[in-house]
Amino acid sequence: MKNDISRTLFEVAEQHIPGGVNSPVRAFKQVGGTPIFMKRADGAYIFDEDDNQYIDYINSWGPMILGHNHAHVVEAVQAQVKRAFSFGTPTALEVAMAKLIKSMVPNIDMVRMVNSGTEACMSAVRVARGFTGKSKIIKFEGHYHGHADLFLKKAGSGVATLNIKQEGGIPTAVTDDTLIVPFNDPAALEQMVAQYKNELAAIIVEPVAGNMGCVLPQDGFLQLLRKLCTDNNIVLIFDEVMTGFRLSRGGAQELYNVWADLVTFGKVIGGGLPVGAFGGRKDMMSCVAPLGNVYQAGTLSGNPLAMTAGLATLSELNNSPKAYEALNAKGVYLREKMHEVFTRKGIAHTINQLGSMISVHFCEDAVVDFQTASKGNNDTFKKFFHHLLDNGIYLPPSAFESWFLSIALSDGDMNKTIAACESFTA
Repeated sequence: MKNDISRTLFEVAEQHIPGGVNSPVRAFKQVGGTPIFMKRADGAYIFDEDDNQYIDYINSWGPMILGHNHAHVVEAVQAQVKRAFSFGTPTALEVAMAKLIKSMVPNIDMVRMVNSGTEACMSAVRVARGFTGKSKIIKFEGHYHGHADLFLKKAGSGVATLNIKQEGGIPTAVTDDTLIVPFNDPAALEQMVAQYKNELAAIIVEPVAGNMGCVLPQDGFLQLLRKLCTDNNIVLIFDEVMTGFRLSRGGAQELYNVWADLVTFGKVIGGGLPVGAFGGRKDMMSCVAPLGNVYQAGTLSGNPLAMTAGLATLSELNNSPKAYEALNAKGVYLREKMHEVFTRKGIAHTINQLGSMISVHFCEDAVVDFQTASKGNNDTFKKFFHHLLDNGIYLPPSAFESWFLSIALSDGDMNKTIAACESFTA
């Protein structure tokens, strides 16, 4: 494919934007080559500035679960644009969004809208610290909860993609209270909790990791988390920015029947517009200003456009009882067919999939944590990424990122993807 305009745009962008991109993983550093500049999208497809069409397996890193330009979402946003972009005052839309989230996630008593997943996770930890009066938190190696200082200790996503060993600009005093445990390691988790239980305010976890590829919790791990937090007066925070309203109506909590004290959301609840939220138990959320002394604020929180897009998206999912069944079927089909192809071709691989999240790791061992995710052959992934890109298929440009499927993805799109895998030479 010709990407002349993208190359020219990137050369200009590098002069004005750090690295030529506004989020690091877009830079193609792990896969090589020039980032592709997109200009429009429709359904399961995105189109670049050179008018090349791609099957989209990023879907804006998760929000476009219905596909791009879904008619109901577009109509709702267009109607709101004519009314107002922003007020800086309360709106009925915020109330409707809070009520809908509560109706779909049964353990949410109160919810506060924010502007990003990073802000949601940062705020949830602040609430946990304010509620408990303790300071330390546990996070898991390779899990990414946004770019707030306290989370960038052994983080996944772009930090892992760029192999950043020492994050600049973060005082060590800020991260001293962040304790790291390997994901899916019960013994290490129990040891850390036993050592610091009187100092731990919270444990924050991606219940299904999406920032070191898609990595599922092993049997009993989330249940152990719940028990340890309950027994030791520790706040359990589920980061469902990726998994919330994507894996099921009630997210990963519903799938695994493990219910956190606080939950963070993003992506799907904005329908493609910037958004985040955190919510949970009433006694904890009552600590948030103006009810309590845990301060959190945001000029554009509950922005009418984001609320409108999110309400339209969530309502569509809520009113389509078989949507998640269909999404899971797509994920299973891709996993099984790619596995058949790679096995037949003798390509070492592991494919992790749950619902509409999936990732391909070019290694033989099971991928259950950051260390095993790091064993993937990146040279093979680079070739695979560019081979699929040349065949009109757009993947995340990093082996440490989950793919996200949309309802708009057709059998023909998936079969074209499988055919590209057939022609791939490792």
